[in-house]
Amino acid sequence: MDLLSGTYIFAVLLACVVFQSGAQEKNYTIREEMPENVLIGDLWKDLNLSLIPDKSLTSPMKFKLVYKTGEVPLIRIEEDTGEIFTTGARIDREKLCSGILMDGQCFYEVEVAILPDEIFRLIKIRFLIEDINDNAPLFPTTVINISIPENSAINSRFALPAAVDPDIGINGVQNYHLIKGQNIFGLDVIETPEGDKMPQLIVQKELDREEKDTYVMKVKVEDGGFPQRSSTAILQVSVADTNDNHPVFKEEEIEVSIPENAPIGTSVTQLHATDADIGENARIHFYFSNLVSNVAKRLFHLNTTTGLITIKEPLDREESPNHKLLVLASDGGSMPARAMVLVNVTDVNDNVPSIDIRHIINPINGTIVLSENAPLNTKVALITVTDKDADHNGRVTCFTDHEVPFRLRPVFSNQFLLETAAYLDYESTKEYAIKLLAADAGTPPLNQSSMLLIKVKDENDNAPVFTQPFISLSVPENNFPGSQLTKISATDADSGRNAEINYLLDTDAPPEFSVDRRTGILTALKKLDRENQEKYFFTALAKDNGVPPLISNVTVFVTVLDQNDNSPLFTHNEYNFYVPENLPRHGTVGLITVTDPDYGENSAVTLSILDVNDDFTIDPQTGVIRPNISFDREKQESYTFYVKAEDGGRVSRSTTAKVTINVVDVNDNKPVFVVPPSNYSYELVLPSTNPGTVIFKVVAIDNDTGMNAELRYSIVGGNTKDLFTIDETTGNITLQEKCVATDLGLHKLIVKAEDLGQPDSLFNVVTVNLFVNESVTNATLIHELVRKSIETPVTQNIETADTSSPTSDYVKIVVAIVAGTITVVLVIFIAAVVRCRHSPHLKAAQKNKQNSEWATPNPENRQMIMMKKKKKKKKKHAPKNLLLNFVTIEETKADDADNDGNSVTLDLPIELEEQTMGRYNWGTTPTTFKPDSPDLARHYKSASPQPAFQIQPETPLNSKHHIIQELPLDNTFVACDSISKCSSSSSDPYSVSECSYPVTTFKTPVSVHTRPTDSRTSTIEICSEI
Repeated sequence: MDLLSGTYIFAVLLACVVFQSGAQEKNYTIREEMPENVLIGDLWKDLNLSLIPDKSLTSPMKFKLVYKTGEVPLIRIEEDTGEIFTTGARIDREKLCSGILMDGQCFYEVEVAILPDEIFRLIKIRFLIEDINDNAPLFPTTVINISIPENSAINSRFALPAAVDPDIGINGVQNYHLIKGQNIFGLDVIETPEGDKMPQLIVQKELDREEKDTYVMKVKVEDGGFPQRSSTAILQVSVADTNDNHPVFKEEEIEVSIPENAPIGTSVTQLHATDADIGENARIHFYFSNLVSNVAKRLFHLNTTTGLITIKEPLDREESPNHKLLVLASDGGSMPARAMVLVNVTDVNDNVPSIDIRHIINPINGTIVLSENAPLNTKVALITVTDKDADHNGRVTCFTDHEVPFRLRPVFSNQFLLETAAYLDYESTKEYAIKLLAADAGTPPLNQSSMLLIKVKDENDNAPVFTQPFISLSVPENNFPGSQLTKISATDADSGRNAEINYLLDTDAPPEFSVDRRTGILTALKKLDRENQEKYFFTALAKDNGVPPLISNVTVFVTVLDQNDNSPLFTHNEYNFYVPENLPRHGTVGLITVTDPDYGENSAVTLSILDVNDDFTIDPQTGVIRPNISFDREKQESYTFYVKAEDGGRVSRSTTAKVTINVVDVNDNKPVFVVPPSNYSYELVLPSTNPGTVIFKVVAIDNDTGMNAELRYSIVGGNTKDLFTIDETTGNITLQEKCVATDLGLHKLIVKAEDLGQPDSLFNVVTVNLFVNESVTNATLIHELVRKSIETPVTQNIETADTSSPTSDYVKIVVAIVAGTITVVLVIFIAAVVRCRHSPHLKAAQKNKQNSEWATPNPENRQMIMMKKKKKKKKKHAPKNLLLNFVTIEETKADDADNDGNSVTLDLPIELEEQTMGRYNWGTTPTTFKPDSPDLARHYKSASPQPAFQIQPETPLNSKHHIIQELPLDNTFVACDSISKCSSSSSDPYSVSECSYPVTTFKTPVSVHTRPTDSRTSTIEICSEI
């Protein structure tokens, strides 16, 4: 525990010492060719910056990379975290350290400044660039020619040119292979004292130049990197005559020193080699090995005959301080002699110092701008002085030439920080031209100078002040655009541009106002409308021209005064109200809403009906419309008048709106069957009819309109074998299954037609007789079966087989004729009696219509009337289903020239069953409907098909059932507060009994009997039994 505490205290003290010195070095190792954004290190952790003593910092700690302008750095540093990453610049060791020997280390150096000034430190970072295997070894030529004497002994060795690999270590050349050696030659690799691997060709069999004088093979060289790289060259061996003595150097290793300013042609060294042979075999040829660098070959010249090495181009120690020259001496034999010449270039003071200015404060157009409020010790730039010379010739000092409020503080041996040494004052000195001088210690000394321009920036430290803390004004509405309202004024204690004031409105100001930037005059750009906005609150600003500018604000309050400039406004230009025809007198039709955007008396609105109209009244204050009449849709379907709204201004303004009141139908008519014409009709169905075939169509009509006339069909009785189905919409009866022998005979169906009236629907039923047989051989017999089926319960089907006996057919025909005659006479007699008895009652009902159940929607009156009717029915003991009505359908023709005055009459007897109908709830239910709804008068009129004929009953109905057709909530303005009576009017051409509704047309063919008539109408008579 004590050891750890001691270590921690030592680290803290070391951090304090390093922090006080302000300079530190850090080493990292990276590989070449690393991709972009690879994390190298973390200065915060690696330098233990968390151990820095706590100080109050003016700004957060930042790390800034200091590099020369125009230089592309190989690394970048995150300013906030100190993390070091690679950049997109390529890290190529062979390019960065091209002048370093193959076995030397390659470094890359940068500086990092740690800010702010309270904890400033300068870090020198050295990156050791590790080599990767990014270069393949290459032979000096793609074809290697070598000559071997034919008397070479087996296992004789001959040197081959070595391959060169810019990589080092294991990534350099590691091995050679001989390809297609033909078992005559082999290959061996020897390692030189310098660590180079040299390939040697070994003779494995005796050679005979006269037998074969040339051999062609391949040599492959490989490095040891991963992945491994290799290359090949063609080896061409020529067999030559014998030369058995090799040249020998007098000195195999020579080291010389030569100054870098030695002139061209200066002798470096003289090599000496001897050969024991004589003649051509003793002639020695000197040449550089292919392992000698291109730089050395460019700088030095080797005389191939004498072996003298001289300077070919000027030397530069700063570029390459030493050179290795491997010289080979050959007499034409297979093994040349080797000599290594090491040339050391000595330094002379031939380089002037250089001054590198790296700005910590970024310059603007080459000039550093400092605020006059800059604190002491503000770091301006990092000054680096360098000299390429060595030793004392490269030792440099840096200083300024005169007294300025700046100083150079050394941080490394050749680096200085330029920082402020005193407070700056713009008023006394606006700029400084600092001359930096750098001199080395050579003899004679060389020096260099550089200028650094620093400008002092003036500060804006006074904000404008308004003369008023709050601005309030009143403006009448409908002012002229561009009228001046008031003048805003402010002062500024600064001078120059810092005292120039511009006036403007803040972002909360409405577009109706503007202020002149120079004069401060506030203007209304648009005509103000109090009804749109009565009060305005916004902010006016005064901004000086300082950098940064200082701004003050003041609140402006504008009140807009009212004028009577708006007419009353209806919520709609036209109002459409829908009321039931039984709405009581003085009931509520609807409510008209009107507004006036003005204020006070200017907005007090009074409503009235234009043109003398005693049918309706309107409340002048609330706008409630009430009728003074009782509605009757059959007499009049709609009422139209105009309503006037007038305000109470000194000069009043008014507006009118159109009001249309539509009278809505009620559901008071039951469906009436047209096809089949009676319960005694029948339809022949062939047994061969396929399932799914429509065999009959039931047609019924309803004299109501809209949904009250929408019908739905269903089979409610009979159909014991489920052979038939009916479409609820079209009335089509379809055969459901294939007929079999047991299905032959008469089938009785009870079909119900029900409307969709709301809240209670009305319905009627009819008997459909379907005779399943191949043919109708005896119609009288079938009519008899139909008659019996009427008396038979609906669950039974009467089946009979068709007989072809002449005697039985004759008897049946006679019986049918007699029965039919009696039936016709009886029906005519009953019809005449019924019409005579009910005509007075019909007239009395029409005369006392206003006093009947239609005069009031009071539920109590309704119940009393119904009770009286029930008592009368009990006394009369009238049968429910024996009332027979003859209804005449008239089709009015157009009055044209082609009309010959004839008419067509259709007598359609229809037998109907009277059904008990439920009572309607006569209570008042007001409902509020949504405005902005379309006019539904046309909707309800177009929703029901227009009839092609008129239905006029000859006998009145014994009772009426009142149903109001429900209106959608979104298609009317107001609700109906009661249900009014249903009355008839001669103005409605489509009326039945006392109520008139459009009649649904049908397309079922009927028999037409033409008879002459004096009127231009065609009459259809329908006989119906209810």
